[in-house]
Amino acid sequence: MDSKDTLIIEELRKDGRASIKDISKITGIRPSTVHQRIQRLLRDGTIEKFTIKTSDDAIGEPFTAFLLIKGNTQKYLPSRIVTDPHVKEVFGVTGEYDLLLKLKFRDVKEFNDYIIAFRQEHPQIQATLTMVGTAKIKEEV
Repeated sequence: MDSKDTLIIEELRKDGRASIKDISKITGIRPSTVHQRIQRLLRDGTIEKFTIKTSDDAIGEPFTAFLLIKGNTQKYLPSRIVTDPHVKEVFGVTGEYDLLLKLKFRDVKEFNDYIIAFRQEHPQIQATLTMVGTAKIKEEV
């Protein structure tokens, strides 16, 4: 990746729907070069996908929680965790816990019901620690 790739990626991060013409104008890189580089960045996996950023309130998920999990991750990671619509991100972490999940819910009741069901479905989990997001300071897509 070189400085031209970096400029193109910066513009796509600002607006994933930006046209090749607009990116070319902003970066000073020829449109054909912008197109070729985007295609290469997609092919080599540097750009994984184009996506949108939604309003949590507008889509009915204003409640954000984080769940730390301790236990044998091999037994429950392939389960509903990675396909569950409430689970937005999953990280393996170092330290006392094994996984960190970012979760989104409609409200505290939905969150509470989820946590109770989750613990019942996964008895091999040794411990969980939940944290509720009270303010979104920064979030990137």
